[in-house]
Amino acid sequence: MREEGAVGKSSLEVAEAAREAEWRKPSFLGELFMGRVRPDLIFPWPEQDPAEKKEGDAVLEKLEAFLREHVDAERIEREREVPREVIEGLRDLGLFGVKIPREYGGLGFSQLNYNRILHLVASHCGSTALLLSVHQSIGVSQPVMMFGTPEQKSRYLPRLAAGAISAFALTEPGVGSDPSQMTTTAVPTEDGSAYLLNGQKLWTTNGPIAELLVVTARTNDPQAKRPEITAFIVEGSDPGLKVEHRCDFMGLKGIQNGLLSFNNVRVAKEDVLVGLGEGLRLALRTLNVGRLSIPAFCSAVMKHALAICRTWGNERRQWGAPIGRHEAVADKIARIAADTFAVDSLAWLCAAMADRGETDLRLEAAADKLFCTEAAWRALDETLQVRGGRGYETAESLRARREAPMPVERMLRDARLYLIGEGTSEILRLFIAREALDPHLKATGITAVAGRPDLRRSLRFYPPWYSHLLLPRLKLPEGVILPRPLRRHLRFIENAARRLARDLFHMMVRHGTGLQKRQMILGRVVDVGVELFAMGAVLSRVAAPGAPAGAEKLADLFCRQARRRIADRRRALWRNDDRRAFALAQDTLAGEYPWLEENILCAWK
Repeated sequence: MREEGAVGKSSLEVAEAAREAEWRKPSFLGELFMGRVRPDLIFPWPEQDPAEKKEGDAVLEKLEAFLREHVDAERIEREREVPREVIEGLRDLGLFGVKIPREYGGLGFSQLNYNRILHLVASHCGSTALLLSVHQSIGVSQPVMMFGTPEQKSRYLPRLAAGAISAFALTEPGVGSDPSQMTTTAVPTEDGSAYLLNGQKLWTTNGPIAELLVVTARTNDPQAKRPEITAFIVEGSDPGLKVEHRCDFMGLKGIQNGLLSFNNVRVAKEDVLVGLGEGLRLALRTLNVGRLSIPAFCSAVMKHALAICRTWGNERRQWGAPIGRHEAVADKIARIAADTFAVDSLAWLCAAMADRGETDLRLEAAADKLFCTEAAWRALDETLQVRGGRGYETAESLRARREAPMPVERMLRDARLYLIGEGTSEILRLFIAREALDPHLKATGITAVAGRPDLRRSLRFYPPWYSHLLLPRLKLPEGVILPRPLRRHLRFIENAARRLARDLFHMMVRHGTGLQKRQMILGRVVDVGVELFAMGAVLSRVAAPGAPAGAEKLADLFCRQARRRIADRRRALWRNDDRRAFALAQDTLAGEYPWLEENILCAWK
């Protein structure tokens, strides 16, 4: 038991060391967790610059024609790869350098235009969209743009913009979200001019075909308590780098993802990114930006799902009426429509925040990915139910029977990865919870690793802070007008934010330093904050002068349903079965219920 505790503490210390402890810019979600609402951070709705939109529109027009004529999503699914001619066509369109500055040969587009491009591709083929996204969101180009030296930018960005496919190698067979257990090493050569990489990396998307990779490795003694993790730029053709296995997944059959091994791979010291020991910090900051692309995928597949439900809901007749006229099906379609509006709004808002650079995006990016992926999964699950047996049937089988080849089962399988990649939902909840707790930890003098509260510091901070939560202060920026029926939802956000902050404080009082281990409680607190953020996004969009027709009804239904979810989460803070469930899980793991596993055949045993 002592050994496990020591490992856990070491892991937490590594994670804390990689955090950006200082909040240099405001965060809408961060303020929510402290009971404050900052409408100026999400209002007015961020409209895209007309000239920038025109540039994006021109590329989207060419891209749509290319997708229709040359990208067969079912063929990619069947043959398990994106054809070379498709990759070449994407290169010709400049889509491997969407965000790379023009001086390096890229399109120099904003995050908004980048998301619009990924949105269109993902609506048609998830594997092709992921190929482009991984290359640019978390592959070599984003870290080099953010952290590279002028020499590294001049050397690598033109290659990447021209279509040199890239990847990020972080995860290992025995290491998921715990970087303290990383085993890949980088040892300096005798003359100090290079490093020799040894180890394995798993689930490296684009890895088997990557020309360039960012690889993280330990650069200190493997026996050291806290690893020094460093990031390197590695050529995919370097001697000693081998693709040991290409992984095959439940969905996204066309992606190239595999187990890579490094056997004395020589990397010049000039190809260290940022500096020694900065690899984990680089990875976390890259992921903050990289997470913004997945909500664009989610918005796309949800819109596609909605189009399927609308078509089928009108065409399919049962019991004398279209199925969309039956309340049970209509309820699903309404929820999909409202959630799609919320996901699209949140994805757009966070992309615009990234472009403006006026907010700290750590929480917003994580919440964006968390909310959108879970909403997309719910929507696709409901879409399959609406389609019934045809939803479970493959598009190719439907086409062979001369029915409309609606690819619901493929969309569902593809979307399941979104809840896992670039931070699982569980890890994101813990990440957001840690950031939400940060002001309280600082106010009480506690560290995230250990410590006891400083009573004097606590007394100076909490009485004025708590009294502040009792006074409403919400005021929209000048010129922003919210439709009257929706103003009550904005008032709810303010009231709920104050309750959220009080709930978090009360949980700290009730559980003390043990709160960080109460993951279910922290998850509920986080879910409330994320729902409030999504409500804010849809209200901001509806308040825009050019809000889409019918947006008010969509926003109202979404906010009503979000408020019910929030009420359920708050209720469960105080009345739950967490401890009983945890105890039963431990009994199950210990083999206390062998009869629950009788009369089955496990081929893997």
